Amino acid sequence: MQNNTSYAVVDLGSNSFHMMIAQVVAGSVQIIGRVKRKVRLASGLNENMLLSDEAMQRGWECLNLFAERLQDIPRENIKISGTATLRLAKNVDTFLEKAEQILGFPIQIISGEVEAQTIYKGAAYTSSSNKKKLVIDIGGASTELIAGEGHLPQVFTSINVGCVTYLDRYFKDGVLSEANFNSAIEAAELEINKVKSKYSAFDWQEEVGASGTVQAIQEILMAQGFDEIITLERLNAIMQQSVSFGFLDKLAIKGLVQERRLVFPSGLAILIAIFKQLNLTGMTLAGGALREGQLYSMLPELTKLNVRERTIKSVMTRYHIDTRHAQRVSELCLELAEQLTPSWDLKQFEAIDILKSAALVHEVGLQVSYKDQQIHASYLLANSNLPGFTTAQKNLLTAIVRNHRDDIDHSMLSAQTTTSVLLAIRLVRILRLSVILSLRRTDEVLPNIEVSIVGEELSIHLPNGWLEANPLSAAELHQEASYQALQGWQLKLT
Repeated sequence: MQNNTSYAVVDLGSNSFHMMIAQVVAGSVQIIGRVKRKVRLASGLNENMLLSDEAMQRGWECLNLFAERLQDIPRENIKISGTATLRLAKNVDTFLEKAEQILGFPIQIISGEVEAQTIYKGAAYTSSSNKKKLVIDIGGASTELIAGEGHLPQVFTSINVGCVTYLDRYFKDGVLSEANFNSAIEAAELEINKVKSKYSAFDWQEEVGASGTVQAIQEILMAQGFDEIITLERLNAIMQQSVSFGFLDKLAIKGLVQERRLVFPSGLAILIAIFKQLNLTGMTLAGGALREGQLYSMLPELTKLNVRERTIKSVMTRYHIDTRHAQRVSELCLELAEQLTPSWDLKQFEAIDILKSAALVHEVGLQVSYKDQQIHASYLLANSNLPGFTTAQKNLLTAIVRNHRDDIDHSMLSAQTTTSVLLAIRLVRILRLSVILSLRRTDEVLPNIEVSIVGEELSIHLPNGWLEANPLSAAELHQEASYQALQGWQLKLT
């Protein structure tokens, strides 16, 4: 029986073929299956723009795998698209005829412009930011450069520069030399230079990468103890690490996954060229790209909400969180944060929004057990897909929730890289107090609370007689003062 809530997106890329299967669960997209195969179609494209029989055969073999799964999904819920290599191949009809026969579905070869626009939408739909952004996607045979605002791409270009084609062109000998890197960088710079004037007037506020190359670099940075921000200095350092291995088959940079190794140097060279030509300062990884853009185009009702709000609502629904209590704790957090912001500068790094999100999902661990619920919660969040949060933001969210009660795990606060450790601690302190003050789980008994701060000494001012009238709350607050004292944090009750 067909499941009308299932959707499939198939991307016949120049490096890999991807199939993504999704469902809408609790108002949010849930990925229920992914299949990826390194087909390296672009490596089979000769100087006459003809695909080799071997490359086509690799593609057909992969599509045989995809076909089994696609037959269970309604036709109207399936999108299959081909990109740069299939755009360029003069014998594409030969490939398509057999491919469509295998799949039983039509394949759409999309233009570079459509690909760029769809990539941008995939990045925008999975981001919480409405800032003007520049999105970069380095594919196997083409690279897309897209500038836009909100969900609307405004300037977009597809250039014939890709990590598979550049591998064959500049690293075919397998040598990781500065000369090979420089040749690849210079060639990519020449191509980017042809279009960069289109972007000169677009004052973007953030730079986002939506490719496997960017993901690989971010994983390397985080494995080596850095935060997730990609800079030219860090890219050059990774290039020098690559050169130190001498040969492609010996490349073993800490944090680089084996499946990405072959096309990593060429992708790195292209990204360095982009940074240099467009004067980029700091790039993060997008939560989605082409496949996500295609998927969300079939689900227009999900694009109306802020993606972070949609994600949090979905988590709350999926784990049966007490919505009213979560909102109560969240509102109290925001009230305390507002009072403390002048002294603690809580508005930087989206700190208040992440605190609000943490408050709304802090009881997610109750679905496992009341005992150690904060530990269960951190595990569930750390291992969940949370669109709208970068990897670093997700780590901060998880650290705050992990520390909302009982003993404090300082290591998680130190490991996150979104904010300073001090700011993370401040957010934790606010959430812990809000949870305690809301322990009776009813609005009517919440006191009027004032907080003040001198340095890091936090004072809570409660109505006269309230502590005496609420002995359990008083005991919990005194216990909390002890917990915080063990960390060197001062908490006074007045």
